[in-house]
Amino acid sequence: MAFAVLAAGSNAWGTVLQRRAATATPEARSPFGLVVALVRNPIWLGGILGVVGAALFQALALNFGSLAAVQPIFILELPLALIFGSLVFHVRVSRKAWGCVVAIFAGLAISLFSAAPTGGREQVPGMWWIPTIVVVAAVETVLIAAGLRRPHGVARAACLAAAAAVGNALTAAFVKSATHILSRQGTVAFFLAWQTYAFAVVGSLSIVLLGYAMQGGPLIASQPALTLGDAVVSFCLGVTLFAESPRQGMWLMPAFLGVALLSYGVFVLSRTRCLAKCVDRDEAGEVDQSQHRTATTVL
Repeated sequence: MAFAVLAAGSNAWGTVLQRRAATATPEARSPFGLVVALVRNPIWLGGILGVVGAALFQALALNFGSLAAVQPIFILELPLALIFGSLVFHVRVSRKAWGCVVAIFAGLAISLFSAAPTGGREQVPGMWWIPTIVVVAAVETVLIAAGLRRPHGVARAACLAAAAAVGNALTAAFVKSATHILSRQGTVAFFLAWQTYAFAVVGSLSIVLLGYAMQGGPLIASQPALTLGDAVVSFCLGVTLFAESPRQGMWLMPAFLGVALLSYGVFVLSRTRCLAKCVDRDEAGEVDQSQHRTATTVL
């Protein structure tokens, strides 16, 4: 659990630093010029280190913990990005936003304590991957097709972000399998394992999808779909693919209450102006320029 929290914090910090570097970099004439300018910026390099650190912490967390318990913890990246961003950009966080942060932390704690997935297999039998990949690919295809057919707006961003979330969850499953091979069989086996290249490919595609989602619509649409979608799909993969067992019976009620509280915090926080200023430069600019259109994003 500690590694998962560190991964969420590291990724949030890396995101904030990269945005800080981007806002301080003059507009370039070409993408190559922008990349060169960013690489020369130590703040941007610090952000990259944060993202790399997050990947390493995630691998450690998945190696020692269950997929169904580890991946939902990455929801904390959202409130942590708000906290870090408010410090870096000197953004005032409203009481409502702080309430959402508390709701997210409390809801996550309640749901994980109530579900408490345990057990499971260390490695997935080879044949089990085939139906999993087929189902995930089908779901992603439907979401991508639905998103690309929509005009710029909420529906497009939500569909593409949901597709990225499904890809992130499958990537985490591949990472967990690959890190198990690394810890048990060594480096050579790790680089010979197909799961290693699978998580690299699927993870890269998910990053591209997330980019399209961010360009396709507002943060209020993409962020909940990405954050909650990753957690839900990862939990399902942990239970079905890795045979992890959550608590049943009387524990279901507080678990659902925790999920409801968590979802409320994510949805409401994603609609706040202060979060947009911390993590989404373009959307924050639109908010500042169009006050009459910010009824859904201003607290």
